[in-house]
Amino acid sequence: MIDVRRLRDPWSRCGVTARDLPFALLIAVAALLPGLENYGTRLGNSPQHPFDALTVAAVALEALPLAVRRRWPAACLALVSLGFAVDQLRGYHTFATIALPVALLSTGLHLEHHRRTAAVLASAAYVPLAVALDRLGAGEGLVGYVTFYLALAMAWGAGAWLRLSRAAEAERRDHLAEATRTAERTRIARELHDVVTHHVTAMVVQAEAARYLTAAPERLDQALTAVTDTGRRAITDLRHLLDLLNPDHGVPGDLHALVERTRQAGQPVEFTREGDPVVTADVTVHRVVQEALTNALKHARGSRTAVHVHHGARETTVEVTTEGPGTTSPGGSGRGLVGLRERVEALGGEFTAGPRPGGGFVVRARVPAGGSS
Repeated sequence: MIDVRRLRDPWSRCGVTARDLPFALLIAVAALLPGLENYGTRLGNSPQHPFDALTVAAVALEALPLAVRRRWPAACLALVSLGFAVDQLRGYHTFATIALPVALLSTGLHLEHHRRTAAVLASAAYVPLAVALDRLGAGEGLVGYVTFYLALAMAWGAGAWLRLSRAAEAERRDHLAEATRTAERTRIARELHDVVTHHVTAMVVQAEAARYLTAAPERLDQALTAVTDTGRRAITDLRHLLDLLNPDHGVPGDLHALVERTRQAGQPVEFTREGDPVVTADVTVHRVVQEALTNALKHARGSRTAVHVHHGARETTVEVTTEGPGTTSPGGSGRGLVGLRERVEALGGEFTAGPRPGGGFVVRARVPAGGSS
């Protein structure tokens, strides 16, 4: 069995001239076949001239330049137009006249510079040809010449339209690629924030507390051990960052362990959980609780914090309340809360975060059970 791909690869590595040459040769050979005489374009009723040696030159001028129609489109059009003029003035009317609209379409599509000049020159060259044919008694008439010119202009216009379409598609792909890169950078920044901030904040708080435990060696050792353990967890999370960026990654950790680490950092946390966790929502739920506890440690350390998670059949609700200020610092970027809002809303859920009427701060999220993290 023939492997089409093995045949296609060498052909695709050939230059455009080599790939266009067979088409040019095909038209040239077809134009010289006896059965295809008088099957070409004929302007007016000029008499038919039998094929002679000049016919071969005219056919060569019309057909062979198509081999360079993509590499040198302007030169191709000039040569093809000259061959077409010879063909019409001599009355050969060969099949090779089909090369003119092909050259016009290719020029409209592939010509990079001086497009308007090329269009003007091509139009101007048509006028003396029409005048010469009229003097030879072609009898086409003004309407006929204008109609043929408009047909040729449509071939150029089709090439120009294809050029614009390709340019628009290329621009669309560039915009899509840039948007994808931007979204990926945003996602990476969000994941870095989610993974690192919680652990680093806990380490800072624990290290600050260790300053005041020099008189109690046992408690100092426990505090330093907690700092070390938290640092190791941060390194582990960083190593798993690429997995976290994968939409199919698993749950980053257990909520009970997260709450316990926050308690060890000096934050009193009450944790209640109802229902059975839903895998498709648990990652986002973990991130919501993690960000809320991180903010509580940073801005309301020592204040009572309550975490309530309810897993329902269709959705999971999260509420984290902190007594005291509990808001982001005036100089904070708020990237964590913004990222959580985007993450939850992308799943079709709802997210709110703000001060409580009676004081403190509350974070609420509703995550559909059917979402994907």
